[in-house]
Amino acid sequence: MKKILLINGHPDEKSFNHALADAYAEGLTKTNATFTQINIGDLQFNPNLQYGYRQRTELEPDLLNAVEQIRQADHLVWVFPMWWYGYPAIMKGFIDRVFLPGITYQPVPGKPFPKKLLKGKTAHMIVTADTPRWYDWLFMKSPTINQFKKGTLEFCGVTPVHVTFIAPVKDSSEAFRSKWLSKMVIAGQQLK
Repeated sequence: MKKILLINGHPDEKSFNHALADAYAEGLTKTNATFTQINIGDLQFNPNLQYGYRQRTELEPDLLNAVEQIRQADHLVWVFPMWWYGYPAIMKGFIDRVFLPGITYQPVPGKPFPKKLLKGKTAHMIVTADTPRWYDWLFMKSPTINQFKKGTLEFCGVTPVHVTFIAPVKDSSEAFRSKWLSKMVIAGQQLK
């Protein structure tokens, strides 16, 4: 039985991202998978990696729980908006505080690359944006996707990482949103 961890990186509980995550979760209920959900905006933690990597900042209970959920999951589903060709500050803070040496990767003395501690896990990134995909890809070179997919998930051993890019969301029609909500139910059912 597959264990899924659904992580919502949007801080606003009334956002379209929350609706997408809920739709994906609805699809998961129609499978034999087990799943847990984290809404990063609901967690109590300091998003600042205060000492960088010089000294470990003690993890708050919500982050300790998140680490355990990440360790137990087979598949990680991340739902988040692209803001300024990155992701929300609260999600960046979560990653800075949780994706640490000894948790998601382990430096190897004398080697340029670390041991990947999340090997065997897969992921799905569901990214919303106001920028059309063609512009993000052609002119901006997909910085958000590259940073998170390659620079975080694959760096720690998560592969393959499937990407769904939903845009433009700003001023989108009810039909556009309904279509994507239906697609997320199906994605959840397919454990994609």
